[in-house]
Amino acid sequence: MDGLGGTAAAIVLIVLVIFVIIVLVRSVRIIPQARAGVVERLGKYQRTLNPGLTILIPFVDRLLPLLDLREQVVSFPPQPVITEDNLVVSIDTVVYFQVTDPRAATYEIANYIQAVEQLTTTTLRNVVGGLNLEEALTSRDQINGQLRGVLDEATGRWGIRVSRVELKAIDPPHSIQDSMEKQMRAERDRRAAILTAEGTKQSQILTAEGQRQAAILAAEGDAKAAILRADGEAQAIQKVFDAIHKGNPDQKLLAYQYLQTLPKIAEGSSNKLWIIPSEVGEALKGIGGALGGNNGDSPVGLFGNNEQSGTSDPAAAAPQPRPAE
Repeated sequence: MDGLGGTAAAIVLIVLVIFVIIVLVRSVRIIPQARAGVVERLGKYQRTLNPGLTILIPFVDRLLPLLDLREQVVSFPPQPVITEDNLVVSIDTVVYFQVTDPRAATYEIANYIQAVEQLTTTTLRNVVGGLNLEEALTSRDQINGQLRGVLDEATGRWGIRVSRVELKAIDPPHSIQDSMEKQMRAERDRRAAILTAEGTKQSQILTAEGQRQAAILAAEGDAKAAILRADGEAQAIQKVFDAIHKGNPDQKLLAYQYLQTLPKIAEGSSNKLWIIPSEVGEALKGIGGALGGNNGDSPVGLFGNNEQSGTSDPAAAAPQPRPAE
């Protein structure tokens, strides 16, 4: 009997120890940072547990699954949306939200992630339905702002704050993509042609301007050169004139120079006819007078004595001007 009593006492002690361990395990809870727990007492909301150590009443208090208070990112699958011009586009959305009230997120909505997804889809269809395809592709910031405003207002009573909504991708149909690519290619070709024409125009303008400047500079150079040549010739003539007057030439020297100039009249193969000026007689007369004066005799012409005239005037012996071949 003592053995049976000792065994029963040991069993009771073991059961008591196990019960105490279970009670301690269910009573002492540690809540991690950025987590929150909702406690129900006898099935009714009792309090919200913050991070740290807390004590529960075993078999009376029940701790619901912990909620993550950090900002969460949820990417929803592509949703077909019809635009204002009756085109079906596939839009991927990404929602950034955060649980701000664990009690409301637990009791106001059954599954807040699914609720956010469905609300995002319906709101996206309403917003994009009022835009055409081009506006939908170029107005992402506007769509994001409208989505965020509607979602934040609707999820506020669920204890959720929507911080950002982003459109990850907008995919139009393949036929529309091909048309858009052709349009963009044509637009790029048009811009390239315009740029090429503008470049050619500017090149021609610059070339014409350069040629005009070159012509102006060449004309100015020719004018300055002509002026310098004229000034040089004027100075040369002036110097010759001054030298002649300073030398005080007599009639004999001038007549001699005049006769030396006469052969130059016949130079050139194009001269078929040349005329002896009437001043040749006066020049010969001067030379004849000079020769006669030097010898002390009667003046003799270059062509001999003039016996027919019976006078010593050399002008009578000078030939008369006549045309010669």
